[in-house]
Amino acid sequence: MALISVTTLIVNSPFSPLLLLGGLGAFLFYTSIFVSMLVGSAPGNLRLRLRTRVQPFKGSDQWEEVYFFKEIPPGETAIVICDMWDKHWCKGATRRVDALAHLMSPLLKLARARGVQIVHAPSEVMDFYKDYPQRRLLQSLPKVQPPQALDLSDPPLPIDDSDGGCDTPGDKEYKAWSRQNPAIDIGPQDVISDAGNEIHSFFHQRGIKYLLMMGVHTNMCVLVRSFAIRQMTRWGITCILVRDLTDAMYNPAMKPYVSHEQGTRLVIEHIEKYWCPSILSADLKTALLP
Repeated sequence: MALISVTTLIVNSPFSPLLLLGGLGAFLFYTSIFVSMLVGSAPGNLRLRLRTRVQPFKGSDQWEEVYFFKEIPPGETAIVICDMWDKHWCKGATRRVDALAHLMSPLLKLARARGVQIVHAPSEVMDFYKDYPQRRLLQSLPKVQPPQALDLSDPPLPIDDSDGGCDTPGDKEYKAWSRQNPAIDIGPQDVISDAGNEIHSFFHQRGIKYLLMMGVHTNMCVLVRSFAIRQMTRWGITCILVRDLTDAMYNPAMKPYVSHEQGTRLVIEHIEKYWCPSILSADLKTALLP
């Protein structure tokens, strides 16, 4: 039986909590350890190890990586799979998406078994799914007016993707996608939509409060689609990015002139600073195991 509900903070180094905020940091660190001894996980909840970034000295450009635990009920949780298409106009993106799809599939099976709702959101290909019952379900639901959007700041991204972000030279933009990557199974209880108002209405009617976002691309659709992190956060949905099941559209020939992988990491850090925490798929798997 839990005596008190708290968030337990953990940072990379066992000593860094003492240095993070001085005496206050030490107090919070030891208090969190003491309280965590009194707290038990609620039966059936998912205990997630999340990462965020804090700015201990306001006005500075210093950010600290911080880990903490959050418990969420699986029945109030959805995984949204963003724009995991069968093909992309950028060959490098197609290759990475295909690899991600094969990593997602076993994780989604675990999530379904725990009662987590799966939402497939491959934008611009709803015609392919027009006869799927998982698509028709969302179309048939009455629409719920979303709440007034929260007024949240939207700092610029740390990478320049103005060229389209493709890292394979010579590729030209066109609509290459026709469906979701077939390596991702669509379960009988899953739903399909690429419309934020449909998905939000579904969440409202099912009592879903937590959204785990995976898919592509981190600096584009994962942030800006109507069903994605920015809009859902503004509508009051608690979002979490699965940070190793995503990829950015970034060309190393553009600023800040880093590798594609480092560009993706920079966007993930940006999301952790300004929008929501993240989780590794391995930690999510651990939380999902019975």
